[in-house]
Amino acid sequence: MLQAPQRSALSGPALVRLLARLAEADVAESRQSLADRLSQWLGWTDAIALSSALDGKPPAVAGGARAFGRAEEEECTRVRRSLVSAIASDSVLADSRRRGSSSLSARMSALRVAVDTQTDYAVFRQRYLALQQSMETAIGTLRGRLRALLATQAPALARLAVVDAVMERALGERERALLSAVPGLLGGHFERLKEGEARRVAEAEATDASNAATPRASDAWLDAFRKDMQSVLLAELDVRFQPVEGLLAALRAC
Repeated sequence: MLQAPQRSALSGPALVRLLARLAEADVAESRQSLADRLSQWLGWTDAIALSSALDGKPPAVAGGARAFGRAEEEECTRVRRSLVSAIASDSVLADSRRRGSSSLSARMSALRVAVDTQTDYAVFRQRYLALQQSMETAIGTLRGRLRALLATQAPALARLAVVDAVMERALGERERALLSAVPGLLGGHFERLKEGEARRVAEAEATDASNAATPRASDAWLDAFRKDMQSVLLAELDVRFQPVEGLLAALRAC
């Protein structure tokens, strides 16, 4: 018996593996090293700035040094929890059980399923972009605050703060371009699930043609999509938070 070829396991961030699965894409591992890939993303002005930050004289430590402590740790934790909560509690991403928890849910169930089945992906795309913007703003502010604190600690840490600022400027546009493609990949997943539900209903109608009862549409596919979208958002949050984790590790070690 012929068997469908299995996709090779893909390593890398959870976001990449999750998107590859949802897009049903067989993504090959890159043979380039991280340094080679970064060199393609950096312009010559970025390369000069990075070289100066790495090889030049360590920047002078800013005045008013203060020790890294619980306040900074708690602020990082607060920001992350706030973003996770925004994703988890978003009304557009609530599944059918939470959306139908009112006393009128029983009577409105059939109508809600019919409306959900006709949902346009544009609603989800708008929410994804809004949550992306929230992540970018909150994490960017937090990253800047940690850099400012690094600059007051020691010459080596002040150099790290400069390197991080250069990398953020150099890679920010590339990062935004790559992450802006995520809603489009999710849109394809949405349409495949929606088409699958339409086929299920059509097949049920054909099978039960002699039955007077109309096959009932289900919103299970839409709940599955909402869950997948939340998973992608949380995986993206992990990727966006990596520079903050690096700065935190440097501060903890000083």
